[in-house]
Formats: sequence, C-alpha cells, structure tokens
Amino acid sequence: MSILEDKDPQLTPISTYGEFGLIKHLTENFSFSNPSTEIAVGDDAAVIDANNQKVVVTTDMLAEGVHFNLGYVPLKHLGYKAVVVNVSDLAAMNATPTQILVSMAVSSRFPVEALEEIYAGIALACERYKVDLIGGDTTSSTSGLIMSITAIGLENSENLIKRSGAKVNDLLVVTGDLGGAYAGLQILEREHAVFLANPNMQPEMEGYDYILERQLKPEARTDIKKILTELDIKPTSMIDVSDGLSSEILHLSDQSKVGFRLYEEKIPMDSLTISTAEELNLNPVMCALNGGEDYELLFTIAPDDFDKIRNHPDFSVIGHAVDLDQGNYLVARGSNELIALNAQGWDAFLKRKES
Repeated sequence: MSILEDKDPQLTPISTYGEFGLIKHLTENFSFSNPSTEIAVGDDAAVIDANNQKVVVTTDMLAEGVHFNLGYVPLKHLGYKAVVVNVSDLAAMNATPTQILVSMAVSSRFPVEALEEIYAGIALACERYKVDLIGGDTTSSTSGLIMSITAIGLENSENLIKRSGAKVNDLLVVTGDLGGAYAGLQILEREHAVFLANPNMQPEMEGYDYILERQLKPEARTDIKKILTELDIKPTSMIDVSDGLSSEILHLSDQSKVGFRLYEEKIPMDSLTISTAEELNLNPVMCALNGGEDYELLFTIAPDDFDKIRNHPDFSVIGHAVDLDQGNYLVARGSNELIALNAQGWDAFLKRKES
C-alpha cells in the first residue's frame, strides 16, 4: 500500500510545516559534490561559479495523470526518474550535470511523508549522477502532483554537441536498446486495469523485471561521454531518445537539414521487449520507433569513425544521413521497402483515452 492510501492519522499534513519550513525539512540532509556550487538552498537565489565554462540549462515538467500514474508508480521511483529525464538532456549535449532545482505543486491529499519519499528518490539520483540540489519552490495544487526540475550542467564550448551538426553520409548510432520502457508501461497499464476491475487480483509482474525497470527507474547515459572520449570520437549531432526513435530522428533531420535512412534490422531491442510486445499483440519495432522514455542517446558520427565504434557493445549503427530532399525513411527488413518516418511518439498535448 502506498503512503497516499494510508489512512494513518500520524501522517503529517503539509500545513504543519508551511512552505519554507517544508523546503528546509525536505532538503536539509542534501550534501554537495560540485565545487561550482557556491550558494544553494536557503538564500534568495543559488550561485554557481562556472569557472569560464559554458552553463547548460534544461527543464522538464511532470504532471500527474499526463506523465505518470500514481496507481502504479512508486513515489521514490518518481523522484528518481524526474531527475534522470533532465540529466539525460544534459548528456545529449555532452555536458557534465552539476546542479538541479526542484519545484512541486501538491494537493492536500499528499502528507509530508509522501514528499519525503519523492525526495528520497531525488537524493538517490543526486548521489548517482553527482549533482547538487540547490533550490526550487513548492506551492499548492488543486489537481494532484506537478513536478518541475531544472538541471544545470557545465562544459567547455568545444565539447558541446548540438542537434544541428549532422552531414550527408554521417552514420546514425544509438546506445543500448530501445522499446523496453514502452513495453514495461504496457504491462503496468494492463495489471493496473486488472486491479481496478478486481482489487483482489494479484498483479502478474514476475519475469518482466528488465522492462519494468526501464519504465519506472530509467538511467541517463552519462557514461557515454567518457566512452566516446576514450574512442576519440566526437559526434556531429546528438539527442536523447525520450519521445521515440522516429521523433528523435526527425528532430535531427530538422536541425541538421539532412534526411535519414533507418534500417529496421539494425534497431537494437532486448529479447524481453520483443517477447512482451508479441504477447501484447504489438509490433516490437513500433515500440522502439514510437514508444519513448528509453533515455538512450542517438547521435551521428563521421564515416571515418566507423572502425572505432565497430562491434562496440554500447553502440549500434542503425542508419545514415542522406540529402534532405531524400526524406526520412525506415528501410524494412528483408524487402528494402521504404516506409516514411512519422513523429508518432510521446506528445503531452495529444488527446488520450481516459484510463
């Protein structure tokens, strides 16, 4: 049973602390690991000593009922994931994450203990990615929980990588495997629907560990920066896979003014993703193309760098860049049929079925 379902009268109402007391309570045990953190929580604003490096800033908002369902998402996992999705954006710029700011709007149904769980997840992520919590804000909400995290990173100008540098004939490369987070989401949705229909039914989660973790506790690929440096490779463009492979390729195409050929047979997928998709009567390739939330890195490299990356376990070469007027297409397995890539991944403003 989650904290939100616990009717224990000993749970602490947020009003006990008030806004500033609550912030102090939730953040007083956070420590700092970056020398660039000069002033953090407790003053009117944070101060970062950039030491002549470029400051890279990104922000992401997560809204209950749109981006997450607390019927099956543990609060600690939510806090962790909220940090990861922002750190992933910094990794996609080849920047080093250093600080975060956390803002939340919460309704009266959340006791202090629920927020402590969220912040426990945030603390784990801060420790994992060596980032410092330096501020934020809290306010009340009439529509559940809304979280907004701003992440800050530092990097020298020459090391930053944008979406706009791909050239014709560059190779398209992705880290890890794709589609697992979407497959995990489908299992969670299925079991949640079963529970709502019959609360006495036990969820069938056994055997789905990998894809459930891909959905509930993803990891940002901050490790890739070091690997590429060791291989003496600087990508010509890069983006993280948050909205689905198809959408991200189209973003690179738009910013770099090139088209892409993506080869279906080259898309990396875990065997559990494939078997789960088939179990649910889904096309595994569509899970990778349109599912999103894998938080892998998609990037392009010069053809001359192919030998450096060949057979490396962290990378898959999945396509190449072509002239912009040749468009963006998936080359189907076996037949070589060209299928137009469409941005069918995650879009928070699309109407969705009520759950």
